[in-house]
Amino acid sequence: MRRVYLTTFLTCIAVLALIFVLARPQGFQSAMSSITVGFLYEGDESAPYTYNFSRAAVMLEEELRDSVRILTRNNVSDDEIEERLHELVLKDCDIIFTNCHSENFARLASLYPDVQICQISDMEQPPAQRPENYHTFNGEIYQARYVSGVAAGLKLQEMIDSGVITPDQAIVGYVGAYPAASVISGYTAFLIGVRSVVPDAVMKVRYTGTWGSYRREKACASELIDRGCIVISQHSDTIGPSIACEEASEEHPLIFCGSSRSYLDIAPSTALLSIRINWAPYVIQAVKAVMSHAKIESAVAGTVHGTGDVSSGFNDDSLEILDLNLNLAAKGTQKAIDSAIRKIEKDPAAAYRADLVGVNPAYPADIIDLSKGYTENADSSFPSFHYVVEDIIEILDEKK
Repeated sequence: MRRVYLTTFLTCIAVLALIFVLARPQGFQSAMSSITVGFLYEGDESAPYTYNFSRAAVMLEEELRDSVRILTRNNVSDDEIEERLHELVLKDCDIIFTNCHSENFARLASLYPDVQICQISDMEQPPAQRPENYHTFNGEIYQARYVSGVAAGLKLQEMIDSGVITPDQAIVGYVGAYPAASVISGYTAFLIGVRSVVPDAVMKVRYTGTWGSYRREKACASELIDRGCIVISQHSDTIGPSIACEEASEEHPLIFCGSSRSYLDIAPSTALLSIRINWAPYVIQAVKAVMSHAKIESAVAGTVHGTGDVSSGFNDDSLEILDLNLNLAAKGTQKAIDSAIRKIEKDPAAAYRADLVGVNPAYPADIIDLSKGYTENADSSFPSFHYVVEDIIEILDEKK
């Protein structure tokens, strides 16, 4: 009799198991209990750009602890990308993130359809045809540049009011890597932020022709200082401009506004504040999506552009203002920063709204009236604003 009961019991278990298998959704997969994540860095942590991006890996490990294994490759040059990516795939990476500036990742992703490849966007137009496992993402950093410009403008106005400088000395200098939309977009938003406080402020821009040369970036910043710039900011990858400001500060009144990391330890007498993209929300949410077999773009905060491309700003906790120097900042700066963030969250186009006209340097017939503002990142996570504002922004030629 006991054998009959046992046989009946086992039969019931088998039937129930069969019913479960037949009833569950087609393609159902249980969530992954652990995951291997790769990071490909174009530099290393000595460069603020890569240092800031690497913080996302640290926060990912803190979030998932023993459930994640993280593998990294530093200083990956263009001709090493394919080899280093292949190495991470062979080590069973389920998802790979990269900050490398290369158009090769979309092509390489198609070689590894079971691995999700996520790249910081570096193309004005993302590929129309992209593999399903290729993703691009970026922070809407222009918002933070506008806000930091407001803080710099307040300090400039304080210097004017106290007689340290005259109104015609409200000159902003900007060290940019290349005349790309990402750089032009950033320095324009920064200057409009400054001019929201000091309407007569103007800007001089110096391109370095490289993303990561300490010597060139420092030299360009020094040239801007010699040409009378009181505020220096940058869209380049080394600490060179901050060092130039600190070394010249004994002879010139100077303010430095940095990005990607705090500069208080490097330039304590000139660093006003810094801005950064917080990459952690996207990275953590994307990893969790892979672990649960969900589509990445359905799980990350931000605006999805087309297929596989996401941008995010203050509203998505993807931007931060770092270390306001209270020994240097004008009175009321923190309150003004908070107000400017709220303004940009409600109306992002305000970062480019001014009674100004911009000209496309590649096609001078292409002009834009900024009186109604401009909506950045409307169609892509990569910045699109590429107009140089007439009269108030001067692009300096390289010294002979």
